[in-house]
Amino acid sequence: MKLALIGDIGGTHVRFALWREGRPDALRVLATGDYPGPEEAIRSYLAGLGLPLAALDTACLACAGPVQGDLFRLTNNHWQFGRLALTHALGLRQLLVINDFAAMALGMTRLADHERLTVRPGRAEAGSPRLVLGPGTGLGVSALLPDGAGHWRVLPGEGGHVDLPLVTAREVALWQLLQRELGHVSAESVLSGSGLLRLYRASCLLDGQTPKFDSAAAVSAAALSGDAGATAVLEQFCGWLGRVAGNHALTLGARGGVYLAGGILPHFAAFLQGSGFARCFVDKGVMSDYLADIPVWLATAEQPGLLGAGLALQAWLERSSG
Repeated sequence: MKLALIGDIGGTHVRFALWREGRPDALRVLATGDYPGPEEAIRSYLAGLGLPLAALDTACLACAGPVQGDLFRLTNNHWQFGRLALTHALGLRQLLVINDFAAMALGMTRLADHERLTVRPGRAEAGSPRLVLGPGTGLGVSALLPDGAGHWRVLPGEGGHVDLPLVTAREVALWQLLQRELGHVSAESVLSGSGLLRLYRASCLLDGQTPKFDSAAAVSAAALSGDAGATAVLEQFCGWLGRVAGNHALTLGARGGVYLAGGILPHFAAFLQGSGFARCFVDKGVMSDYLADIPVWLATAEQPGLLGAGLALQAWLERSSG
């Protein structure tokens, strides 16, 4: 029996599964740093299952970065590959490559009520676009557009690389420190795993404090344990996330709601719910009323990106056969 492979390739980890009966199966998580590219990682995944490469027929790889042309380069790791070359190397009949947050967006269409937490209550407007964004190794942004027939179309993009919005005097001061380090300060420069640590170090420098923590996980853990400096940094992180989400919601007209996803936020979900995220999300001057009823949810489902990759592959194969 020929098998379909799905993969969700991020900056740090790649998640592989087999697509069986409309669900991911045989999930494995590998470190991208352990392999020179996706071919070697896929071979290792299959070997771990005791399957030959010849068992594969089709695949969908959801990759962190813009999907343009045949050659694909991951934004936040060293992997790159050509779609046609990888298709031939793996002996596949068909290979679909999509943006990782396009897959994440598709995964949001299958969320059950118990797989999301309310960050900001509201009323989802039927027939309106929905926004999907979230920090991980980078900051992913995508959108869901209703097609009028009860289905969703995905609008991928690179919205994580928009400029970081500045509102308060402290944000301007932090930006100046970040700009000296980075040059261009994107939203992703702060709203990501490495970005949280970067924000913490810039905050310590601004306040004349010696940094005590050397990882994003340590910063968030300290904030949850009551460390005043780390708490202020995590609060700033959530506020900036709210501003960026609100900006994208305005641009898209996402009155159908906003999904927050990615690997970072579930680790401090309660903090996020009680933070200034909601206030910063809606603080848009004359357009504040436009955002007033937009709900925001935090996705807590297991591997929604993999699920979305499978849904994309399934739909693609159905169109091809039709």
